[in-house]
Amino acid sequence: MGDMTLDVDMSGFFLLFATICAFLVPIVLILPPVPLQKSDALLQTHSKAGLAPSKSNLKSQLSPEHKPRDGQAPKIQSLMIYPVKSCKGIEVAKAKVVPQGLEFDRLFTFAQLKSPFPVDVDSADEEGAQHKWEFITLRQFARLANVTVELWLPDEMKLRKQSLKSQETFLIIRFPWKELGWRGFFATVAAKLTKGWRAEAEIEVLLPADFPTNGEIKDRGYTYEDVKIWKDTTRALNMEKEIPEELRLYLGVSNKMTLFRIDPTQLREVYRCAPRKDVAGYQPVMGFQDAYPLHLMNLNSFQQFNSEVPKDADLKQLDVRRFRPNILKNTVSCSETYDEETWKRIRCKSGTSGLYNDAVFQISCRTVRCKLPNVDPVTGIRHPIEPDKSLRKLRSVDEGAPFKGCLGMQATPLFEEGASEEEMEGWIGVGMTIEVEQRGEHVYVT
Repeated sequence: MGDMTLDVDMSGFFLLFATICAFLVPIVLILPPVPLQKSDALLQTHSKAGLAPSKSNLKSQLSPEHKPRDGQAPKIQSLMIYPVKSCKGIEVAKAKVVPQGLEFDRLFTFAQLKSPFPVDVDSADEEGAQHKWEFITLRQFARLANVTVELWLPDEMKLRKQSLKSQETFLIIRFPWKELGWRGFFATVAAKLTKGWRAEAEIEVLLPADFPTNGEIKDRGYTYEDVKIWKDTTRALNMEKEIPEELRLYLGVSNKMTLFRIDPTQLREVYRCAPRKDVAGYQPVMGFQDAYPLHLMNLNSFQQFNSEVPKDADLKQLDVRRFRPNILKNTVSCSETYDEETWKRIRCKSGTSGLYNDAVFQISCRTVRCKLPNVDPVTGIRHPIEPDKSLRKLRSVDEGAPFKGCLGMQATPLFEEGASEEEMEGWIGVGMTIEVEQRGEHVYVT
């Protein structure tokens, strides 16, 4: 009798357990019990900018379709912007062209505090003045490639449904981070429930993309400080309070680290090979780009170079994103190999659609390469040799930059003569044709 009671009790317990699971599993799948993130609120009022990976125009970057064809003008294959320097880029179908390049490109840069040894970080007065902020990139910290950046733009339809008005634009920065113990375990489970089995725990940072007002700068505790980028020193907005300590640890930065936002009233002036003010009609400027507002690459040239780079187990193929092309600085298809190195002025045209007005660019000079392309943009792993070795061996083609490899071209936007500051903007989109209006020789100026 006792055994029979035990069997009934166990059967009942199992039936109850199965019933609860059958009830809860669908709920968990539809509404997983995970903490809300800051980005969840944006879904109600904003839309994420950029193309989904499945819609990328770079999936065919190694395809023979980009070989030149008689009678066909080169076209824009893809466009990229990089709101935070050296982090993952955002592929877009169209972009606004402004004097400093593409809108939202290189608005932010991470920087570390450099000081002459052994001055203490907290030193004051004369000793403390020796500390200098200096930008960091993939060259030193390859894990920046794993820092994802999303751009969220106000969505008029969503705002209307919410009876709200907003012109604010936001950035979301995400990076992998797993704490020790049960917190890390639950963060990993939450990531897999919401984003798929391969997802890992992350930390999310929400930032305003628009430059803050004086009141917001004061309220948020931001400060103006000098930051060095190559040979330039510019005054920019230090947003250190927005950056979690975990990001510095993840990147492996031993010094104090911060995030700078370029001040739109203190953009860096561009000289060297850029057009003069009397030619361009305005003083060429840029944000946190290395040297020029835009970077253009020809997919056919990229494919040719890729075919000559030795491959190994760690480097099966190059990805054009290693070279950080971005507005035009993206990719141009259907042009002869390295033909872009003879371009001096180009016009991007939308054809019969009339979707955009023409966009005109001065091709300023070749892009002189450092070791940054050695970092895989997908994994953040740095190859010890390539493609830097091949660039120096095969692409030392500019007498102004001897023994240095060149790939791609730097560009500067041009606008209608007499255009006001408000009128200095245009649009560029995928599929626009490129008309070469002027050709000539290029010699890099350091």
